[in-house]
Amino acid sequence: MADPQSYRPTDIPANPGVYRFIDEEGRVIYVGKASSLRNRLSNYFQDPAQLHPRTRAMVFTAVDVKWVVVGSEIEALTLEYAWIKEFAPRFNVMYRDDKSYPYLTITMSEQYPRVLVTRNAHRRKDKYYGPYTKVWAVREALDLLLRVFPMRSCTKGVFNAAQRSGRPCLNGYIDRCAAPCVGRVTDEEHRAIAREMIAFLDSSGEDLIKEKTAQMKQAALEQDFEKAARLRDDVAALTTVAERNSVVLDPDIDADIFGLEFDELEASVQVFFVRGGRIRGQRGWVTSVEDLGEAALLNQLVLQVYGEYAPMPTTKKRSQARSVDDVEHTATDAIPREIWLPAMPEDSETLETWLSQLRGARVKIRVPQRGAKAQLAETVHTNAVQALQRHKIQRAGDITERSQALEELRDGLGLERAPLRIECYDISHTQGTHQVGSMVVFEDARAKKSDYRHFIVRGPDGNGARDDTAAMDEVLRRRLARLQSGAAADDASDDEPNELPETETSKPRKFAYKPDLIVVDGGLPQVNAAQRVVDEMGADVTIIGLAKRLEEIWIPGEEFPVILSRSSPALRLLQYLRDESHRFAITFHRKKRSKAMTRSALDEIPGLGPAKQKSLLKHFGSLAKIKAATREDLLQAPGIGPALADVLISQLAKHNE
Repeated sequence: MADPQSYRPTDIPANPGVYRFIDEEGRVIYVGKASSLRNRLSNYFQDPAQLHPRTRAMVFTAVDVKWVVVGSEIEALTLEYAWIKEFAPRFNVMYRDDKSYPYLTITMSEQYPRVLVTRNAHRRKDKYYGPYTKVWAVREALDLLLRVFPMRSCTKGVFNAAQRSGRPCLNGYIDRCAAPCVGRVTDEEHRAIAREMIAFLDSSGEDLIKEKTAQMKQAALEQDFEKAARLRDDVAALTTVAERNSVVLDPDIDADIFGLEFDELEASVQVFFVRGGRIRGQRGWVTSVEDLGEAALLNQLVLQVYGEYAPMPTTKKRSQARSVDDVEHTATDAIPREIWLPAMPEDSETLETWLSQLRGARVKIRVPQRGAKAQLAETVHTNAVQALQRHKIQRAGDITERSQALEELRDGLGLERAPLRIECYDISHTQGTHQVGSMVVFEDARAKKSDYRHFIVRGPDGNGARDDTAAMDEVLRRRLARLQSGAAADDASDDEPNELPETETSKPRKFAYKPDLIVVDGGLPQVNAAQRVVDEMGADVTIIGLAKRLEEIWIPGEEFPVILSRSSPALRLLQYLRDESHRFAITFHRKKRSKAMTRSALDEIPGLGPAKQKSLLKHFGSLAKIKAATREDLLQAPGIGPALADVLISQLAKHNE
């Protein structure tokens, strides 16, 4: 049995959602919903003696708890019900019957369409709405709808009996049915009522509600209060029914819905598997990324997620499943008909062709724009955002984990004491241009951003280093030289150098502080090169490298790396340090690249010197805004006259070509 404290989460959101407890075999053993996930899940991790015996057994059987956030308590209720049906968790005691979901159905296949509640298998020409979590809920919705759309809801036997007798049933007498059975309306008029109900259920309902509200107000102005009261009740009924559930879609929808949230270093992916209109599964992961845009990331995502299907394309037999709601749908481990992404990926047409070949049928990549589909896509994105936040928080850790991480580093690296000050270095460039280095500092296993520094890599001829190893060599030599000389803190940064000498009464210079450990990004070749710099400079500093592919820790001169557990606090600390250094380097690199591109465009303009360039950029804020400015806008900038404004417009137009 697992101790619940070993998997207790510390970053639970306060949103409504559905949670799952999972055992060591990966099986879902309990599904629950909550209006506040934070409040509800906290109850499971209190003193076990205070828990119900069944709950206590459940939390000790589980080894993990996962959750997804949704938009409302209604959505949470529906998703909880769907997943209990889907996974049949052993510790859930509700919904244990094998009945399928109740649906609201309009039988357009009949001459006189009928609206009813059914659990039967779906027929092609009929319209279905739901599923509903409670039978009373769908019956209540039907009762409200019949107030506004008086169509047939009786059985075939009752309808035939009314035709023979010439007398309608009770609904016909109380205006809940247009009574086509006795000829009050023709079959086409009755079918038109059914189509109006379908149109309302297929839409948000806002248009009809606004129309009825306007009619109600007009009737009140005309003092027709009986009509106004009837319309008021219609509006109330329509408003109640219009509060539809965005978690459940049309039953013919088979789609994988992806949410993506990313920064310069990592991307969080969430995917909901919608089959037969219901969410039948969910996955999520966080992965490292390079300096890619959204379209490129999505392209790689689709390739890697569905590439596993390439050796064995799915067949109809393998890719079909039938759930307890009696709806046949694509299996969640097969490629569906549609893939919903937050944006179109690169080479979307090629990807669609490739996916269609793997599936053996057409696959469409879509970007939901509006309605229930867009709402569900936003829910998936919200889960991706929160997953990335949880990942970042977990890396930072609490004080206990930080202390444990430092002790693990001391033991694993054979240090005399825990490395209280750690510096990490990284190099960033674009195909060898605009080379920059970064130095990030962690003290007591926490980021100390006031000590972060940038380096501009110049190389022997002022045009940059020949490769990353040479760039790292330069950065470390400059840093260790300043360490030996006790140079001022700001000298570590090439952004804003500060040549002021240190006085005896000034505060200690942060750049002069000696690190206990230096981390470089790379394997044994990079570590050995960094160690040569340390040896040549005569610095007494420990050097290690962190290789990204397998997350191995390399020590200079050692044949084999140090391997730490993936769950090790020390490894998480080093990953956080390495990623923070990479992020800091990329940010500075982009700044310099953007500045260089801006200068390149403005330097080509005759008569526009450095002072006027600076004035223009300060006035407009960016090169893009300068390019978009009109002649009148340019004349408002300090130092820009009519002649120079004309030259600016002409030259920048050529630059855009």
